[in-house]
Amino acid sequence: MKLVVISPETEDPRELAVMGSLLAAGLERYHVRKPVWSREQLRHWLTVVPAEWRPRLVLHQHHQLVDEFGLGGRHWRDMPGNAGGSTAPFLTAALSAPGRLASRSCHELGALQAAFDRYDSIFFGPIFPTMSKPGYGPSGSFSPQDVSLLLRARTAEQRRASVLALGGITAETAPRAIALGFDGVAVLGAIWQSEDPVGVFTEIRESVRANRDEPAAAPDHLHSDHAA
Repeated sequence: MKLVVISPETEDPRELAVMGSLLAAGLERYHVRKPVWSREQLRHWLTVVPAEWRPRLVLHQHHQLVDEFGLGGRHWRDMPGNAGGSTAPFLTAALSAPGRLASRSCHELGALQAAFDRYDSIFFGPIFPTMSKPGYGPSGSFSPQDVSLLLRARTAEQRRASVLALGGITAETAPRAIALGFDGVAVLGAIWQSEDPVGVFTEIRESVRANRDEPAAAPDHLHSDHAA
């Protein structure tokens, strides 16, 4: 089971200390998402990040900095109206870069299916109502059953891309996402809205481990659950 953490969107005085503790606790990938930062702001921030942490960072903006700082990969966001899942023109180069992860966010089933054989990792959601964006949750354009059927029907080749549930991930909801067929979860609000981010990370990881072999709750109830 893969568990990744997404950064706060803006400056957070706790971020570097929390990031270090998360990496020490076993976090494999930390996604740096700073949508309003300029390239120079992000470059300055990256100069402060210890060099030994950088291979585990995946950058969502200003992809030129990935090679400059020896980061672990690039992430592309889904584009409005991109249900067909068209790929970025420079994606081939990203996929061929040794040791570099290529990941993507998708919000529609068509885009998710098209991305299976193009990316190493895919975020899909929101699966549950989110904590970081109040009022934002599943769009209603797909059901939990639809998602589960698509994930379970993947070929061995398509399963090379890890599909991670996004949106409203907590220690309570993460096992249900795994039960749907997701390969892991991506966490944002539960981490950064907590006074104990590392404790929350550990709780989510242990919750998934503890519930992995238990019967899943009926997926019809997933869209009505609200993360606290």
